Amino acid sequence: MNSFTYSYPTKVYFGEKAATKNLPAELAKTGKTVMLAYGGDSIKKNGIYDELVGILKEAGKEIAEFTGIMSNPTYVKVQEGARLAKEKNVGFILAVGGGSVIDCCKIVSAQAKSDTDIWKMEFDEHRFPMAFIPMGAVVTAFGTGAEMNCGAVITHEEKNLKNGVMGAFYDFAILDPEYTMTMPMNQVISGAFDSLSHSMETYMGSPREVNYSDEINEATQRNIIRNIRAMLINPADRQPRSELVWAAAMAENGILKFGKVTDFQCHMLEHQLGAYTDCNHGRGLAVLHPMLYRHMIPEANRQFARLAAEVWGVSPDGKSEAELAESFITALSDFIKEIGLPTTLTEMGIADIDLEAIAKSTIRTDGCVKKFTDEELLAVLKECI
Repeated sequence: MNSFTYSYPTKVYFGEKAATKNLPAELAKTGKTVMLAYGGDSIKKNGIYDELVGILKEAGKEIAEFTGIMSNPTYVKVQEGARLAKEKNVGFILAVGGGSVIDCCKIVSAQAKSDTDIWKMEFDEHRFPMAFIPMGAVVTAFGTGAEMNCGAVITHEEKNLKNGVMGAFYDFAILDPEYTMTMPMNQVISGAFDSLSHSMETYMGSPREVNYSDEINEATQRNIIRNIRAMLINPADRQPRSELVWAAAMAENGILKFGKVTDFQCHMLEHQLGAYTDCNHGRGLAVLHPMLYRHMIPEANRQFARLAAEVWGVSPDGKSEAELAESFITALSDFIKEIGLPTTLTEMGIADIDLEAIAKSTIRTDGCVKKFTDEELLAVLKECI
């Protein structure tokens, strides 16, 4: 393993009635005006909005609502939130939703404390924000694990770029699996696959020999696979969702990344696909992963072979490393079909797009075992059509 320093700032409240039990004490530490940030009307329909507004009012807070955060949050939306935060003198942000809302608010928190455009600061001046509005997250849609880190995926529509931007850590995160029970099943599966993708992308990084972080990762992947299947069998069962909520957090709280330079090449490719199409992130990953992995043979054979045996239960008896590696990709592809995710871009309604521009604008990651060229990424995208 590589050297690392670990310190984690986000307190996690996990379990039933976590908001009711813990939010009042956290709000007692905050300023007078709280920005309540969310996406659409779903939290109003399922009662979460009324519950949280009641807690905020009971705590004597003034509420500034920041609504309409879209599934792939844009930089324009970030700036809207930052302006609102400044105008209302917001002292605390409560983000309620899934990864999109949670990501958007990380950058709102930073932009509201800076007169410099955050995109320019990070990508042109190569420095990061140091002042933030304090925040808390109430997770209602799991998968991204966004509440567990300071990175945010934001789409800059003018530049046709969907990039990771560094913002604030959340002071606390409330993970009540009950809040996720009204999520549409297609959204649940998409989010859960994103968690699996995070785990695989971390696992496929370097160093590539077996290490403790990877062994924890293998257990996380097995847990996600098992509980996706259990959830599909019995959607009303709270236990699988409870497991998946925590697995999503584990996949992105840094523990699986100790001593690793991660891969995330598939995520970078999907981000640019999303920048050009505004497609669903988890579904895009499901299409891209098997195709991209086939292009990583034979460089990644050792890790593919271990995943086949340790995660997917493929017997290594009588199989070469190359055969086991192929077995992993086959098992992953079959699972994607089994859980009803798309296997082609056509299934996602994506056809007439500039694949060459997507390939050329994709970030190349240091941790990937294969250093992809524009031509190779273009070939992957064409095979996904």
